[in-house]
Amino acid sequence: MPAIVQVQRLIKNYYLGAVTVNVLKGINLEIEEGDFVALMGPSGSGKSTLMNILGCLDRPTNGEYILSGRNVALLNDDRLSDVRCRYLGFIFQSYNLLPQYTVVENIELPLMYQGKQLNERTRARCIALAKLVGLGDRLDHRPLELSGGQQQRVAIARALVNDPHVILGDEPTGNLDSTTSVEIMEMLISLNNAGKTIIMVTHENDIAANARRVIRLRDGQIESDVRNRN
Repeated sequence: MPAIVQVQRLIKNYYLGAVTVNVLKGINLEIEEGDFVALMGPSGSGKSTLMNILGCLDRPTNGEYILSGRNVALLNDDRLSDVRCRYLGFIFQSYNLLPQYTVVENIELPLMYQGKQLNERTRARCIALAKLVGLGDRLDHRPLELSGGQQQRVAIARALVNDPHVILGDEPTGNLDSTTSVEIMEMLISLNNAGKTIIMVTHENDIAANARRVIRLRDGQIESDVRNRN
């Protein structure tokens, strides 16, 4: 499989007055299309900063980030926003659903951000995705009427609506009980088996065990990069 994500000599510094904080220190990384990667590491290891750069939420200080063959490292904010909308799907620990919107309306949000006209065809796609994640009987419910697991299912459907090249999960099971966590991971595994590339931050070894590959960061560098046997 070709590499869908390529990170070369990636450096990220933060400047606090006269102090320079080196968060990422020359990361080199390739992720193949269709892979499922878990990013792990202690607090301060740089995993969240790396995830923000991979999600085009931040830019590196130096180095290259090639996404689907395009160097997005130094794009301006407008172009980064366009890349996020068109190529990436996000699943957050806190779900990030809009409470005033229904299940279907929350799934539609990325299409709205792209400036696409919402019509019967787009609504049918959102309904189909809601059914895919097991919420066909909750289409008109709002987030506060759903369990945490159901809200995360909405977030997964929302992440799929623009047919992203890469799905990024930031602690996607962090707010869920163990049973619901297993259900969400089974859903992500199914999506990966269908060909979706997934990059997920987690601090839980049992969650990381579901990925195909586990990358551990420490002090802004890759400490280990191993493939799970399963």
